[in-house]
Amino acid sequence: MSDNTTSNRTIKGKRPSFFDARGVDYLMHMVMVLTQELSVTRDRLDTLEHLIEDKELLKRTDFDRFAPDQACLEEREKNRQALIKNLFSVMDQEAAELVKNDSKERFDEVIAETAKG
Repeated sequence: MSDNTTSNRTIKGKRPSFFDARGVDYLMHMVMVLTQELSVTRDRLDTLEHLIEDKELLKRTDFDRFAPDQACLEEREKNRQALIKNLFSVMDQEAAELVKNDSKERFDEVIAETAKG
């Protein structure tokens, strides 16, 4: 699996849009992140299983019988949360950009427009 660290880099300028609906761009980003994670995970798991079996430490069937302890479960949850953060990073970046570009004047405009009905 990847190292589960997310980059603090953000895209400068307007984010490219490839589809008419912005949500489709988000979904494509998420699919690509998940595909990358799955590919890396499968490669690493395959390598690990081969190394362990080659060294005659365990058989592949031993993996199926493994029951994780609490520390293992907590580590897995930490990794899951990092993956989710990475998965939603494109939306988090856009939200941060919106907040950065927000102002008191814009807030007052929205309130006035809403009050008009």
